[in-house]
Amino acid sequence: MTATPEAIAALRCPVCHGALALDGRVLGCVEGHRVDLARQGYATLSSGAIRHPGDTPAMLDARTVVQDAGVQSAITRALVEAVPADARMVVDLGAGTGHHLAAVVDADPARHGIAVDSAKPAGKRAARAHDRVFAVVADVTGELPLGDGVADVVLCVFAPRNGPEIARVLRPGGRLLVVTPTPDHLAELVGPLDLLTVDADKRERLEAGLSDLRLAGHAPVRDSVTVDHGLARSIVAMGPNAFHLTPEEIAERIAGLPDPLTVTVAVDVTTFTP
Repeated sequence: MTATPEAIAALRCPVCHGALALDGRVLGCVEGHRVDLARQGYATLSSGAIRHPGDTPAMLDARTVVQDAGVQSAITRALVEAVPADARMVVDLGAGTGHHLAAVVDADPARHGIAVDSAKPAGKRAARAHDRVFAVVADVTGELPLGDGVADVVLCVFAPRNGPEIARVLRPGGRLLVVTPTPDHLAELVGPLDLLTVDADKRERLEAGLSDLRLAGHAPVRDSVTVDHGLARSIVAMGPNAFHLTPEEIAERIAGLPDPLTVTVAVDVTTFTP
């Protein structure tokens, strides 16, 4: 992780909303508010208590296994292709490991990124994702520690959203890219394992929650991947089912499935503009 001047210039103080400057390993504003960078390189810039707890270290470990295995490659490619060629600052809300943001930033040597996540374990991982990605721990559902109109693109992949704040930080002509699962996402695991399902009205709720922005486009992403039982356990353990099932329960349910098996990746990438 490198705290690039471009990333620092896009931040704002979570207390007074003033501009921040980096002095050594300390971020500070002219009003005297100071934040030390963590040893791993991320900054905690939350204006108050974080309401959304984010993922646990075990969930992030499982996500790393899944992403490194290429299960989400189609999603990553779709995001890279959806980002305009002239985008210079990309913000990823609920960035997790920073996997998708790193690919988007790496696509252009002039591009920089800010990974925002509610969980400190995610901040630690995202800080290592790319040398032009700066990691911030803050409540993605609350006030964002970003200036007005600083982002060319905001990414939101399987994460909660704050519509008014996203509208504020997007520049005129910028875009928000939201990735949401469809009802058939991971169907070969969801049905047989009795996992949490996707609401049928998810798209309508997405648009209602982003009324400060204009719907600009909608693109389905579909892929089929072959996974063994070990990778299937990681797929289940990386998501919200991990809050309801122990690793032993996950393994027991998966034991009855074919090994290997083909799993469907099915998401929507929805574009919004200010």
